[in-house]
Amino acid sequence: MPNAPTLDEIKAASETLAGQIIRTPVVRLSHDRIPALPNGATVSSKLELFQETGTFKARGVLLAIMAASSKEKEAGFVAVSGGNHALAVAYGAKKFGIRARVIMPKATDPARIEGCRSLGAEVELAEDIATGVARMEELAAEGATALHPFESPYMTLGAATCGLEIMQDITELDAVVVPVGGGGLISGISRAVKLINPSCEVIGVEPFGADTMTRSFAEGTPQAIEKVQTIADSLGAPSAQPYSFSLAKDHVDQMICVDDQALINAMGLLYDGLKIVAEPACAATTAAATGPLREHLAGKNVALVACGSNIGPARFHELLSQRSV
Repeated sequence: MPNAPTLDEIKAASETLAGQIIRTPVVRLSHDRIPALPNGATVSSKLELFQETGTFKARGVLLAIMAASSKEKEAGFVAVSGGNHALAVAYGAKKFGIRARVIMPKATDPARIEGCRSLGAEVELAEDIATGVARMEELAAEGATALHPFESPYMTLGAATCGLEIMQDITELDAVVVPVGGGGLISGISRAVKLINPSCEVIGVEPFGADTMTRSFAEGTPQAIEKVQTIADSLGAPSAQPYSFSLAKDHVDQMICVDDQALINAMGLLYDGLKIVAEPACAATTAAATGPLREHLAGKNVALVACGSNIGPARFHELLSQRSV
């Protein structure tokens, strides 16, 4: 299993990405704009939804592509994803003039599918993620270079550069709250945070219908679930994997879950307060901070990671119409 990245390696990766990605802003969230924030807390948001392709995934994908051999680049890249990773692979391949093939579930938001095609990627639609993974493995066996959406040292290292930026831009943090899908984002952010400030708490947030990391923490080993059931498709990993799980287990202080209604309500809070169009996954940390973590975070200096904005207008308005607050 690959080693955890060192702080020097994270800083070097950050330098490698300089000029290739956006150093996304950190903004202070006002209690006037989002009244349900924890009492007495100073809450900031790392707006990673403003990253290239609207997702943090671009960081790790670009690191992987830049580190690939000439043979791997010539073979082209293949990935399976419900959207964000596929978009990042399509973007990275176009940036470096490399062939990209992405396999996406048929139920994927049409805006994401069109986004991949507009970037020049060849899109194949599969019945579901499991079928897509089988197809990716088939193409990889034929010679294509597979890019895993989260179980990769490059994805962890890319996410760690996001964590580095958070720690550089916000001083004296008490807690960082991170959305969790497969674990690539939290494995990297938590590693960077703990290397810089071991006393800073790292909290992961999952949907109840995709709580693979929460179950894995409880069991002490990577777990899988039979079916993903959440509107937060970007957080819908059906299983945890050894590398990202091991890093998360070593560096994350606690995992909590939120339901789909809380995600919808938080999407509404972000739209009302910041005029941000957030996909459900992006709203997970706000849902946690204004819900199950509200008392725990009271009076603390907190960073929330806002991870993605890849949602079409029709789907966004459909979900927002279901908000209860």
